[in-house]
Amino acid sequence: MHPNHALLHKFYSSFQKRDAAGMAECYHADADFSDPVFTALAGQKVKHMWGMLCERGKDLTLEFRVLGADDSRGAVHWEAHYTFSATGRKVINVIDAEFEFSNGTILHHRDRFDLWRWSRMALGVKGILLGWLPLVQNAIRARAARGLADYIAVKGQRGQ
Repeated sequence: MHPNHALLHKFYSSFQKRDAAGMAECYHADADFSDPVFTALAGQKVKHMWGMLCERGKDLTLEFRVLGADDSRGAVHWEAHYTFSATGRKVINVIDAEFEFSNGTILHHRDRFDLWRWSRMALGVKGILLGWLPLVQNAIRARAARGLADYIAVKGQRGQ
């Protein structure tokens, strides 16, 4: 098994256990992350995002398959099953992830999923009718950004 394949396996196995520290160990200090909700995170914000998701995802389960990894790139298909706390609705998010590595760590991480599909599950009728609109998708992003900022502020107060 290629070392970067093992790295991706460790990352998602840690996520399955909601072990944010284990996930953070897999990232380069200058890592960046983006997905349809968190469009541009860098450095510590990436690690904080996973910490927030691990802490808040009380019923989170996930399945993953490492599709491949070599010296420079990797890919993973994964599915997250959880309850969206704002509405209490069940979500199954199907995600394709792409990675670039540096010195045995994740430097660039891109997750791709259908935000409208997610909004239909998470928001119900509002998501079905309006989830495709940029206004609604931007509101989802803004709410997520506020949640992450609040999480980081609390962690900073605790010295974590």
